[in-house]
Amino acid sequence: MYLSVHHASCSWDDTFSLSLSHQNPEMRGVSFLSTVPSFTNTNNLQHLTLSSSHRSGLIIRCCKIDPQVSGECLAFHRRDVLKLAGTAIGMLIGKGFINHVGDAKAADLNQRRQRSDFQSKIKLMLSKAVKAKPELVPSILTLALNDAMTYDKATKSGGANGSIRFSSEISRAENAGLSDGLALIEEAKKEIDSFSKGGPISYADLIQLAGQAAVKSTFLASAIRKCGGNEEKGNLLYTAYGSSGQWALFDRQFGRSDATEADPEGRIPLWRKATVQEMKDKFIAIGLGPRQLAVMSAFLGPDQAATEQLLASDPQVAPWVQKYQRSRETVSQTDYEVDLITALTKLSGLGQQINYEAYTYPVERINLSKLKL
Repeated sequence: MYLSVHHASCSWDDTFSLSLSHQNPEMRGVSFLSTVPSFTNTNNLQHLTLSSSHRSGLIIRCCKIDPQVSGECLAFHRRDVLKLAGTAIGMLIGKGFINHVGDAKAADLNQRRQRSDFQSKIKLMLSKAVKAKPELVPSILTLALNDAMTYDKATKSGGANGSIRFSSEISRAENAGLSDGLALIEEAKKEIDSFSKGGPISYADLIQLAGQAAVKSTFLASAIRKCGGNEEKGNLLYTAYGSSGQWALFDRQFGRSDATEADPEGRIPLWRKATVQEMKDKFIAIGLGPRQLAVMSAFLGPDQAATEQLLASDPQVAPWVQKYQRSRETVSQTDYEVDLITALTKLSGLGQQINYEAYTYPVERINLSKLKL
């Protein structure tokens, strides 16, 4: 059937009839193009009958005009037209475009899977490395902090870019005692790069992931202590009440770029000698504040208790220090863990434009035509 429509003005609320010329007895339907006047040339259209007496809904009646057949009509409601519209649009788009969208989605899923698998392997390796050398946890925490703390809001430079790996930066006074932590990261990088299919891991990513591993180790160690030193029970406690589900945004920030030179000097306080005001000023300068300063006390030196005692002397920081101390005494220490993860997540993204395709690689397609069945 071929649908021909006489040009007229009508609304969706009108009921009208469309006459069909019978061209192919095998085809019964209505062309979507013919129901949309703006898509067609209406100069030669005919046989449109409009009736405005019924406004309960749109009905299209398609009647065959045949000398030997009369009175046979096919009725279509609005929903039928919408279904036909969707089909017609799909035909207009074409199989090529649909296939392209499908391929794009498949490629995106492959990339996500590749990045997730790669990151999981890195985390497992770093977790084992930190567990083997727990004495390096304080230096790894400060390493992650100091690499990101070089961020300067005014110039949008510095940040978590791996620049601390350069000898001219790691040898600065504020980074004293961090070389062993960096050495652990260097060893991990060699092994990671040996199995990476999507290129070498950036120092920027690896340093922050090492910081994450160190933080998790402190959470787990706390759970074990609360279980009287029983490692098995401590693991169960951390699994049941820990905050592992809070790391999603941190994990998504995977694809940092490495700096090509050391960041400028003078951007990091000498934490062990800095006043609380100097610490606050630095945290505020990068977009954080007293709350984040308090929750990140373990990053500011090897003796967290001594650092918190100093921070508690400041009226702005003291309430937060006390809050997190109370939280760490609870079974789940939720407030402390969640706020620390949130602060580290923000810190670890400073100065970065994340490449969400980093560490992905092309997947070889199988040519099914060459397979012998």
